[in-house]
Amino acid sequence: MIKVFVIDDSIAVRSGFRKILSGLENITLIGEANNPVDAYTVFKTTGLPDVFILDIEMPKMNGLTFLKKINEQRPTPTIMCSTLAKKGSNEMVEALSLGAFAIIEKPKINIKDFLNEYKDNLISQIKAASKAKITYKKSVPKVINKQEVKKLNYKPSSKIIAIGASTGGVQVLEEILTNIQTDHPAIVIVQHMPVGFTRSFALRLNGLCKNSKVVEAKNNETLNTCTVYIAPGDKHMEIEKEGFVHVVKIKDFPRDDFHKPSATVLLASISKIAKSNSIGFVLTGMGVDGAKGLLHMKEAGSKTYTQNEKTCTVYGMPKAAVKLGASSKELSIFDITQTINRTR
Repeated sequence: MIKVFVIDDSIAVRSGFRKILSGLENITLIGEANNPVDAYTVFKTTGLPDVFILDIEMPKMNGLTFLKKINEQRPTPTIMCSTLAKKGSNEMVEALSLGAFAIIEKPKINIKDFLNEYKDNLISQIKAASKAKITYKKSVPKVINKQEVKKLNYKPSSKIIAIGASTGGVQVLEEILTNIQTDHPAIVIVQHMPVGFTRSFALRLNGLCKNSKVVEAKNNETLNTCTVYIAPGDKHMEIEKEGFVHVVKIKDFPRDDFHKPSATVLLASISKIAKSNSIGFVLTGMGVDGAKGLLHMKEAGSKTYTQNEKTCTVYGMPKAAVKLGASSKELSIFDITQTINRTR
């Protein structure tokens, strides 16, 4: 039985979750609270849950502070449910960096109808979250003053590092990219995120990475060294070759492997142009996105890797790639970083 605890200052939201979770065979709501401070009192009776559903803006203590505190004691899968999700806010990106499992965009009106429509998705998220391995990193990277950093050497990149990631990927990408050495090839990334979040994510990473410029990718820009390109949250990103340079193409067509942007779309496009001059990675995440694209890269002569099960929050996407025969080797986060640093 999966034990769930809801912390939200909206009576309507708590009531909605209560109705959704009542009578389920494998999930039970063990408690709820108006704010994190009051929740601690309830924990004395209920104990800690397997999964939290947590708001951000609440009285007495906000959701981010609570997420830090509870994960210091016992890392617990947490689904963030907030109106801030619609804005792609820095707070929600920080929540993902702190180990939040998923994000639900909470509407300001028609909450009852929204929760009814979201019921099946929520139940799936809770089941997946209960099996996730949540990692809490106490040491948070410091924001870099780019003016004090050695000037980066931007030039058209002959090689491409391509990465696909989903659940748990924000933490992993942050760890990898903050440890990348200077003069690295262009890095292109699909990280599954809601619309608006990819820009906030890119801005956050750009402030943390001293050896890279991190941007949300734009159509027709040339891939340069020392630069990381994050696919926009509601478009596909492909890479094409124009003359002697590699160019970003942002495209709007239906989901692939259930996602938009899709890692498979990105990796498959690279398999057509870069071949042995590219390396592909599929990192932590639910589902199968990226597996077919990574196989295309491998068949084209690219080096291909997946994140190993031990370091994944969810061993879904990497597992699918391994099962398909797309991965040449499974690597830890440290080894992924070292592999990128050896590529010049």
